Amino acid sequence: MNTLWMTAEEALALLGTKAQTLYANVSRGRIRAKPDPADPRRSLYQSDDVNRLAQRHAGRRQSAEVAAGTIRWGDPVLPTAISTIAGERLFYRGRDAVPLAEQSTLEEVAALLWESGPVKVQSGGTESGARIAAAFSGLAVRVVTDLPALQRKPFILRAEAADVLSTAAAALAPWPDALPLHQRLALGWKRPEAADALRKALVLAAEHELNVSAFAARVTASSGAALSAAALSGLATLTGPRHGGAWTSVTRLVQQTASSGVREAIRGMLSSEGVVRAFGHRLYPHGDPRAKALMACFEAPPLYNALAIAGEELLGEPINIDFALAAMADTFRLPDDAPLVIFALSRTTGWLAHALEEAETGHLIRPRARYTGVAVGPVESA
Repeated sequence: MNTLWMTAEEALALLGTKAQTLYANVSRGRIRAKPDPADPRRSLYQSDDVNRLAQRHAGRRQSAEVAAGTIRWGDPVLPTAISTIAGERLFYRGRDAVPLAEQSTLEEVAALLWESGPVKVQSGGTESGARIAAAFSGLAVRVVTDLPALQRKPFILRAEAADVLSTAAAALAPWPDALPLHQRLALGWKRPEAADALRKALVLAAEHELNVSAFAARVTASSGAALSAAALSGLATLTGPRHGGAWTSVTRLVQQTASSGVREAIRGMLSSEGVVRAFGHRLYPHGDPRAKALMACFEAPPLYNALAIAGEELLGEPINIDFALAAMADTFRLPDDAPLVIFALSRTTGWLAHALEEAETGHLIRPRARYTGVAVGPVESA
């Protein structure tokens, strides 16, 4: 049996389920699958994913261990009506994000996610060159003055969400005129020809279910903290190299490809990092639809196209949105940190949607820890 991938028969033998259950787990992103190179009519299934589910179903782990496994990556831990991924498609409140991105602006998507009226983002801000740092500063100033979200009417909080988004936009898209956010980015970077691609990127990256930054924002919001605090938590989490910072590995891969070729570049990244973050997504076994939609709206440099083809052939994984954002930035000669700026501005709308939803539940998110340290003896009474 292949150590990384297994056949349907092998997977079913381990899982002890019917084929329909296997396919359902694939569609829900619990098991990654890819076409069998030897027979494209058949699929192979990721061994780690199958073994994880098999252990859970076999009941060989206690409930605390199962909970620890799912919080790392597994079943949803919180109910939400904001977005979902089903059949390898991303939906914003029941609407497919890809066709939505054909015409919509980020402001219109914010209104959809927040279930509010038209969202107006105030103009303002000055070009500082350090946009992410300015966003941190602007949100942090608000945190110490904004009111807690507890016991405030939803319509008041939705108005405040637009104000928080305006604060982030003043730092990330500092154009003085009241233009749509994608135009503010394009003009601020002096790349008006990139405006439509930026609009589509902002919409496609606005929300993505319970990703780590959305979860961080929800935890903060569950404490009753201000909406700006939830957005600040999301922004801090986004900067990690395994989340919003994944585009930097794409840039390194492209640079290495230019000097040593695709095969050696991928070999080097696998050896040093154990993963090539430009390719694959656990929730989209057959390809990230956001990446495909974004790449279709511009002509990427030949090096990116060659890398996308060769990478899929060598890894069996299509490109993801991190690859697409890096390719877009290179195509339009945007600043080095443009992918992170785009992600931060876009995802602020999603963080605020989660903060609004969490505030309405009134629940505190407080999981227990499973202690693995030095054994604790009985407590002596005085």
